[in-house]
Amino acid sequence: MKSESLELKAEMLKALAHPTRLKILEKLQDGPCCVCKIIPYVGGEQSNVSHHLAILKRAGIVRDKKKGKEVWYEVCDPAVFSLLRIINQIILKNLKNKQKIMEVL
Repeated sequence: MKSESLELKAEMLKALAHPTRLKILEKLQDGPCCVCKIIPYVGGEQSNVSHHLAILKRAGIVRDKKKGKEVWYEVCDPAVFSLLRIINQIILKNLKNKQKIMEVL
């Protein structure tokens, strides 16, 4: 695999690798949302949430659109949610396997 391709994958995964950014995506799963509603959902400061949104935007995961004075965000490709569901499935399998090991011990 070409190193450019690996770098792009790594950058996207790095952008996803933060609880606040995952929480933002959780909110956006229902569709486009005004940043004014993302901030209270995430429970962070405006500057911190904006920083995380900028990282997601640079990675091509979200895009923004101005509507009057509001800024709305949406996910560029809903396939990102499939990726997150797969990650959840892997985590659940790992936890079940760990539980089985603990039951044997």
